[in-house]
Amino acid sequence: MAQQVDETFMQQLNQHLGIAHKVCGLYFSDAEEKQDVVQEMLYQLWRSYPGFDGRSQFSTWMYSVCLNTALTYRRKESKHKSQPLTPSHHQIAEEPANPQEESLQQLHDAIATLSPLNKALVLLYLEDLRYEEIAQITGLTKSNVSVRLVRVKKELETKLKKQSDTYSDAKLR
Repeated sequence: MAQQVDETFMQQLNQHLGIAHKVCGLYFSDAEEKQDVVQEMLYQLWRSYPGFDGRSQFSTWMYSVCLNTALTYRRKESKHKSQPLTPSHHQIAEEPANPQEESLQQLHDAIATLSPLNKALVLLYLEDLRYEEIAQITGLTKSNVSVRLVRVKKELETKLKKQSDTYSDAKLR
């Protein structure tokens, strides 16, 4: 019976492993840190799997565990670690190859400035999860998810407009 549970868990985990990588990509930029956090997520998923009761989809439950693990890791690390300058802080950014790539980078930069909860909402929204699933993962009500997403979209619009204006001004100089 235990072997059956282990096999089922491994199948589902492998099928949805991209969730852990997406969450890490949203909250962490350092490659080594991403690896550490993915490992921690996998451990937390394995550890809490016996409590997974199947009332939600495996992917919904996995998002919840991964997001909580990422947020907990960030809180712990921010208390213990100062951010020294790295060589990438001294590099001049390259011009994007095309306008679409530039727009995606601007969107990514704008999302990076959001609060941890709003980042999670955007990630889950972009993954086409239903509001009910987002609410279940984040612990918010469905109506709160809806209201927050409207606000986050407006916030991102404002940030992207500012970025665009700043970029246009810099090009003119």
